[in-house]
Amino acid sequence: MKKGNSFWKNYGFLLTMLGGIIGGCIVGWIFPAVKDASGEVVSKGATVLEPLGTVFINLMFCVVVPMVFCSISSAIANMKSARRAGKIMGMTVLTFCVTAAVAALIMYAVVRAFPVVSHSYQLVEEEIGGTLGLSDMIINFFTKPDFSELWSRKAILPLIVAAVLFGFGIQLAGGPATKTAALLEDITECIMKTVKLITYYAPLGFFGFFSYLVATYGPELIGDYSRTLIIYYSMSFLYMFIFFPIYARFGGGRGAAKLMFSKLFRPAAVSFGTCSSVATIPTNLEVAEETGISKDVSNIVVPLGATMHMDGSAMSAIVKVAFLFGIFGQDFSTGRAILAIIVAVFSSVAMSGIPGGGGTGELVLCTIFFPDSLAVAYPFALAIGNLVDPPATMVNSAGDYVVSFIVSRFVDGKDWLQKAMHKADA
Repeated sequence: MKKGNSFWKNYGFLLTMLGGIIGGCIVGWIFPAVKDASGEVVSKGATVLEPLGTVFINLMFCVVVPMVFCSISSAIANMKSARRAGKIMGMTVLTFCVTAAVAALIMYAVVRAFPVVSHSYQLVEEEIGGTLGLSDMIINFFTKPDFSELWSRKAILPLIVAAVLFGFGIQLAGGPATKTAALLEDITECIMKTVKLITYYAPLGFFGFFSYLVATYGPELIGDYSRTLIIYYSMSFLYMFIFFPIYARFGGGRGAAKLMFSKLFRPAAVSFGTCSSVATIPTNLEVAEETGISKDVSNIVVPLGATMHMDGSAMSAIVKVAFLFGIFGQDFSTGRAILAIIVAVFSSVAMSGIPGGGGTGELVLCTIFFPDSLAVAYPFALAIGNLVDPPATMVNSAGDYVVSFIVSRFVDGKDWLQKAMHKADA
């Protein structure tokens, strides 16, 4: 293959996608949404381009639910042994917990050193809907009362639980020798080809999405929340550029960090643009395959990561808690603040696949810790959550790809990457 063709194959999509993002940012900044003194929108500006981005997100969501179910159940069903599947899942969950703890501790140290609240805010009350109890949240996170309810992007975590159980059920029935295992593998491959067709529309989708994002939130980025946003956005990128190569080097050995960076932009850009970990699953699976990560590893790590790998959410939860505790004059160094962080991170798990997160984490946090000031605390938390959602999702989703390096080390050996590169050169 000629060098020029190889360059375009590797970076052509990235360049067109980056062009869409930059173009959208410029248009959104030039034509912002304008509100009057009462908060009424008097000029929509570039927000009218939002449907272009929504079309792309909806297309991704149309294929992502069956892809998650088929890819996980197929990966487990087609493994030579259930023991390997269990080992991959165990290492995946353990790695998720460790990296999330690292991210949380780093952000906690940062907000303690640089408090996010340095002045008062004008409080705006909003109507708050009903809330769920802790037992109801746990039930809804992991199960659904009806099979049809599983087939929704709002039930990704219960869907993953069902896919895992179904995969192990196929293993007990004969594993790769069964016709069901072969059918699932074939369906997964067909869905991935469909995703490839959808990604051709991605640059235009990103143009519309970023036009809307900048036109809507541009004023706030330089307004009252600027200090919080600057701290969070800076830490998100620093975390990616400092700790991701450390994780990759640990998981893949020499040369892993360089290879990781050559592939990282694609899932980072998709997740930043869509604000959805679920919508980034196809891209993560693509770059994992190009890296040489075995399919049985990536087909478990990536879908699980979309709802369980929460490095970015752990950091954003701490920022939101620090902001609220500062607003209400409470000491962020107390055990109550640490409990608030745990609750915020846990409650965001089931909503990580939905753009904007649905406000669930913010609502649970406020109802538990600020019940007497709910109408004041919730708007603050929700505003911060929306503004930091792009980089939070970026760290979450791009990190899924990086975690697959670590899991591969413990499943396929320390030299898995060197073997994959040698096989690719052969």
